[in-house]
Amino acid sequence: MPEGHTIHALAARLNRTLGGEAISVSSPQGRFASDAAVIDGRRLDQASARGKHLFLDFDDLTLHVHLGLIGTFHVKPRDPLGPAGTPARLQLEGRRYVAELRGPMICALVDEPTRAAVLAKLGPDPLHAPDVPSGSERGWERISMSRKTIAELLMDQAVVAGVGNVYRCEVLFRHRIDPFTRGRDLGRRLWDDVWEDLVTLLPLGMAFSQILTMQDQVAAAAEMVADGSSLAITETLSGERLGDHFDRRFHTYKRTGEACDRCGRRIRAELIGGRTLYWCPGCQRRRKR
Repeated sequence: MPEGHTIHALAARLNRTLGGEAISVSSPQGRFASDAAVIDGRRLDQASARGKHLFLDFDDLTLHVHLGLIGTFHVKPRDPLGPAGTPARLQLEGRRYVAELRGPMICALVDEPTRAAVLAKLGPDPLHAPDVPSGSERGWERISMSRKTIAELLMDQAVVAGVGNVYRCEVLFRHRIDPFTRGRDLGRRLWDDVWEDLVTLLPLGMAFSQILTMQDQVAAAAEMVADGSSLAITETLSGERLGDHFDRRFHTYKRTGEACDRCGRRIRAELIGGRTLYWCPGCQRRRKR
């Protein structure tokens, strides 16, 4: 399932390529045809993201999209579009760009109360600027009262919106946290460190369409964002595939049985919270700080 940085990057891409235009809206697949006709020809005022949810505002109507496990939403120049694939659930066509949505879990027109209800269920989003100052405190309110493990809590969108399995595994490793620590037993300063790290890492993922958690890559990416050189890369990304500016490397994710790059112990794997957790039993022992 795409993590929050992917959805925020998609919202930015839609705003950059289709924002402010009257959009031709269709459903080549046919499953969204009636609602597509309602918004066909309307102006795309704004696309926004919160966690893994995407909202597209067309005048007074809002389209809600959640990609789920298999959904894709690509934004490409109109000509050429490339080889035809599976018919899109939704197609948005502007003057120079086309966005194609396939396989989403949710694609629906919603009213404002429905949108508000979706947002009310979400925890703080490290990529949503208003959430950043209070996000650690809001997350801690749930974590400190919970008997669930921190590995489970980080996947709970009501605790932190947008974090998925890769960030879960890697951030817990970066802070040497025992992933089986119950929320109520976790030290507050450790949680604050995790939140601050997410606030740092997710924008880098958004800029490069890659999850970056190795410190050498994090430092290089942060420098490129700071000096503006990352923009040339960001603007070429369609969402069709992962970015490739950096090598794909992780500390623990999908490295079962391999040696930990910090202590040499073998990386372990276990199903936690519906997804496979990868962790190092040698490094990840911290519970308090």
